[in-house]
Amino acid sequence: MKPIEPILTVSVPPHVHCGRTIKGYMAETLLALLPAATMAVLIFGIEALRVMALSCAVAVLSEALCNKVFKRDQSVDDLSALHTGLLFAFLLPASSPWWLVTIGSAASIVLGKMIFGGLGGNPLSAPLVGWAICRISWGNAMDTNATMLMSDLAAPLQQLKYFGIQSIETIRTSSLLFGEQLGGLGEVQVIALLAGGAFLILRRHISWEIPVSFMAGLTATAWIYQLIDPTMYASPLFHLLAGGGIFGAFFLATDSASSPIGRIPSILYGIMAGTMVIIIRVYGIYPDGVPFAILLASLFTPLLDRIRPKPFGGPYTFSHEQGGDA
Repeated sequence: MKPIEPILTVSVPPHVHCGRTIKGYMAETLLALLPAATMAVLIFGIEALRVMALSCAVAVLSEALCNKVFKRDQSVDDLSALHTGLLFAFLLPASSPWWLVTIGSAASIVLGKMIFGGLGGNPLSAPLVGWAICRISWGNAMDTNATMLMSDLAAPLQQLKYFGIQSIETIRTSSLLFGEQLGGLGEVQVIALLAGGAFLILRRHISWEIPVSFMAGLTATAWIYQLIDPTMYASPLFHLLAGGGIFGAFFLATDSASSPIGRIPSILYGIMAGTMVIIIRVYGIYPDGVPFAILLASLFTPLLDRIRPKPFGGPYTFSHEQGGDA
């Protein structure tokens, strides 16, 4: 019998290119971070600019060196190393010494990204890997309340942790919104980060599921604790605006390599991370639990990715009780 001639020619996907590139994605993400970086310089001064510039430079040099050692094509022109360096700098106090910035930024690239094969292969958010190493190894240098004693700004999460809810009663919501608080130099610029996050959602660089579910999990858990004892636990709005809650929701938890895909997995991931933020803040030794919460939630990404919808047009199996054949 004559063989059946193929009707369609199958080639390697993607068949249609959307026009977006990694470099373009990173450029627009850096643009979304620009308002927060500007506010950081206005509030913390030239020291904030020093930390951001050094972190970005070390990140780019570290990636270039890793590519050379591993004999890979150079990838620094895709702006991903610059993006990682800036995110890491946002988590640091403006008073960070040069050696801390250098070690943390290099660790973010080498241990958080390049050791897993480069962009897209990292199971954890690269800037958070560098931050965790520095936070655990040099806690005093990472403590904004200890390193910026001359500042007239408050450290709301530290005050809540060590002095109770009475110590934050005079802190205004507007102060938290406009970055008038001690913390990571970029992570506390709430109003600018909200604008940048909205820009990324409108540009469809990130989806709404993770940021919204992250903030929902954070505020719902804080609200439950406040219901238990309002004289001991702060309000959900305070927990959302103080520290790195907004920064984590839009720029850290949405890391494409370490977060799940699909609507239901993303919502579960965001709720899990947001809930753990409050649990760490209440019971942990660290005042702000955002970075650790996102790192822990990322460990569940492989399991969450197993939640998949039924394939469209998949075979339907009849049971023998229905009189059909399998």
